[in-house]
Amino acid sequence: MPTELIRASARPATPNSNVRNVSIVAIALTAALVALQLVGLAMLERSHAYAHPSAPLEPAACTESADISVSQIPYD
Repeated sequence: MPTELIRASARPATPNSNVRNVSIVAIALTAALVALQLVGLAMLERSHAYAHPSAPLEPAACTESADISVSQIPYD
């Protein structure tokens, strides 16, 4: 009879549902982050695909010299 009482009061050997819930949430968050990265990459590719051909590839260098006096700040 004592073994029957021990078996009745013992917890089942199944894994805790909290662990399972955490695993499901972790998988869902990982999938959401991967999807977000894919959407971001698709938007980046799209923005580069429709770049204006008239825009220069490199910024123009300023060839004019400006005569602006810059005051020197003394160091302590």
